Amino acid sequence: MAAGKKTSKTKTESSQNSLLTWIKRLGFFSVLAATFAWLDTIKDRWYVLDPGHLHELAQSAIASSPNDTAGMINHIVANLTETYPSNKIRLNTNSKEWVFNNAGGAMGAMYIIHASITEYLIIFGTPLGTEGHSGIHTADDYFHILVGEQWAFAPGQLEMERYTPGMVHLMPRGVAKQYKMHEGCWAMEYARGWIPLMLPFGFADTLTSTLDIPTLYNTVRISAREMSKNLFIGKI
Repeated sequence: MAAGKKTSKTKTESSQNSLLTWIKRLGFFSVLAATFAWLDTIKDRWYVLDPGHLHELAQSAIASSPNDTAGMINHIVANLTETYPSNKIRLNTNSKEWVFNNAGGAMGAMYIIHASITEYLIIFGTPLGTEGHSGIHTADDYFHILVGEQWAFAPGQLEMERYTPGMVHLMPRGVAKQYKMHEGCWAMEYARGWIPLMLPFGFADTLTSTLDIPTLYNTVRISAREMSKNLFIGKI
C-alpha cells in the first residue's frame, strides 16, 4: 500500500515538473517573440543607405558609363565612398571580389558592396540570362536595373512586369514572384530589413543541388567579414 502511494506521488511530481518545464519554455519563447517584435519596430534606426539616393545613383551610373557595366560599378562604389564616411558604414571596395549565387533556381554572380545585420547592397547579374523564384524575405528589396531587362510576375497577374535600365523593381518583404533576367542583365540590389534571415534562401541551392562548397565558403566568409566590420563600428 505504501509502495502504491509512493508511485502515485512520484507520477504526480513528474507531471507537475513536466508542466512547469513547458510553462518556462512558453514564457521564454513569448519573451523572445516580444523582443523580436519590438526590434522590428525600431530597425529603421540602423539604416544608413537611402533608397532614393541609390535610385539616383543607379541612374547617374548609367548616364556616366553607357554600355560599360564595369564603369557603372566603379561609379557606384566611388560615389558611395565619397558620400558615406568610413566610421558610419563599412563598404567593400574590392570590385574584383565576385562569387556565384544560386538561389531559387536562378544563377548569377554577385559582388557584395555592403553587408550588415539590417542592410545589404550588391551588384548581381549574369551575361547569360537566368530565371527563378524570388524567395519570401524579411526585408524590402530594391532591384535597380543597370543593364538589360528583368521580367516578373506574381500569381494572378496575366501580364508580366517589365523593368529596364534606370528602373527599380521594389519587392516588399513577404512578397514572392517569378522573375527572369535576360542575357546581359546586371542590377544593383539593395535590401533593408533582417538580412541574416535571408541567408538560408541564398544557401539552400548549394546544399541541396550544386554542392559548390568553395562558393558557399567564400559567400559566408565575405558576408561574415563585412557584417563583423560593420558591427565593430556600431553599424547594425
